[in-house]
Amino acid sequence: MTTEEILRQNHTVAIVGLSDKPDRPSYVVAKYLKEHGYHIIPVNPQVEQVLGETSYPDLLSIPRPVDVVDIFRRSEDVPPIVDQAIKIGAKVVWMQEGIINEKAATNAQQAGLTVIMDKCMKKEHEKMNGRTVLQ
Repeated sequence: MTTEEILRQNHTVAIVGLSDKPDRPSYVVAKYLKEHGYHIIPVNPQVEQVLGETSYPDLLSIPRPVDVVDIFRRSEDVPPIVDQAIKIGAKVVWMQEGIINEKAATNAQQAGLTVIMDKCMKKEHEKMNGRTVLQ
């Protein structure tokens, strides 16, 4: 599945490590996705709400199906997140720019999930829609 197919076909995105601080990359990406029709689900045990959406402490606590698990955590923190993504039946694990974990990616792929590593969901969406991407 290409990044464009992922972005066109999957609209419920759990964002792991989503900050409630507007200057953080996770907040900027989540706000953009929400403004472009995606249903965002914050996953951060430190906050109650982000962008008007209830935050959950982990993926297992989310009471509805999730299409994409978008990860804003250090590469070494990814494996248990991927394990939870597999358990909840997510379709895609998306590791943001700078996040690479080959072992977790292999586990996700073996479980039937599509994996994207080291790419920004917002920038990929902008590219798909022909917008200029600011670095």
